[in-house]
Amino acid sequence: MSSSIGTLAALAARGAGTVVRQVRSIVNPSAARPAGAGQTSSGWLAVTVFVEPSEIDTAKLPPPLAEFGDRIEVRVQIAPGGKGTELAARLRDRQRPGSAAARLAGKDAEADLRSALRRAKQLIEVGEVLAVDPVPHGDRTATPGGALLEGWTTAAPKGGVR
Repeated sequence: MSSSIGTLAALAARGAGTVVRQVRSIVNPSAARPAGAGQTSSGWLAVTVFVEPSEIDTAKLPPPLAEFGDRIEVRVQIAPGGKGTELAARLRDRQRPGSAAARLAGKDAEADLRSALRRAKQLIEVGEVLAVDPVPHGDRTATPGGALLEGWTTAAPKGGVR
């Protein structure tokens, strides 16, 4: 008897979830879809640079972005609120996002572009890419946790808000 009640409860919960999704799709179609499902996002990654839009020449991009060559599209516009310039770029041939393991291994083109945008912002504003001096590790025994931490530390500059 209890298994039939559990089955009935599971069916009721599944039905309620379907109803909620349908109501959300009517009220706000974009909210009903999980991120990355159905329609693809625009793919534009942007940074706000504190210079005038006329100071950024899309024909002569800073080296981090210039390395992508024709693989990216670039747009420059006034940032919201007139606070600087929005420098945006996206890959022309966008592929599905890689797995978490691929991203940790540094094999994600979108993460590379995100990192290049941040470095280009620094070059435009400051004239150099700022870096933190490496922390001396000394001699230590390699551990699985240490290797995982090193991997995350290496991949972190390509992170960003998703």
